[in-house]
Amino acid sequence: MSEIKEIEELANRIASMRGSTRRIVAIAGPPGSGKSTFADHLNQYLNRERACPAEILAMDGFHYDDMILVPSGLRSRKGAPDTFDVDGLAVTLQRLGADDGRNVAVPVFDRGIEIARAGARIIAASVRVIIVEGNYLLLDDPNWSALRGHFDLTVMLDVSDAILEDRLSERWRTHGFDAATLKEKLEDNDLPNARLVKAKSVKADYVIVNY
Repeated sequence: MSEIKEIEELANRIASMRGSTRRIVAIAGPPGSGKSTFADHLNQYLNRERACPAEILAMDGFHYDDMILVPSGLRSRKGAPDTFDVDGLAVTLQRLGADDGRNVAVPVFDRGIEIARAGARIIAASVRVIIVEGNYLLLDDPNWSALRGHFDLTVMLDVSDAILEDRLSERWRTHGFDAATLKEKLEDNDLPNARLVKAKSVKADYVIVNY
């Protein structure tokens, strides 16, 4: 199935769900699976082709700050499930799902400085579809399972291990890391996180392979 066909089919499904209430769509997948790109393409298609006001909420905005991760010994595992404020994400999803006519301020992760900025973006009350993207949105874990009650539709990006490793390696190369550091980041953090998402996520409504 072509990339544009996948976007069209999913957008049509979302548009068919439209009513007076806001819808929340989850895009999950392991690190390197293309979640941000897929969410961006879907967001553009909904707004442009379906005249459906949509916005993206990235799970990365709920990273714990290094001021928490360093003392707790979790800095090297940044990006693992226990390095996110999952309860804060749940509260934000509850606020968005309430659809009470109020704008909602959301955090945004600044990759340039590795810090989440609180209240960095406003999701307007007029937005009808929220596209949430993140690794662990469908994780079968007590700390994360409560999120699923906020989702009206779920999508899993299923990408082969070889593609994931290539993409993640290239990501770290562009940040200037040497081969030893790159290997450490992959083997100690990224790839274990990817395996966890693949093995421990619940079934999604849609599965898209090798996006």
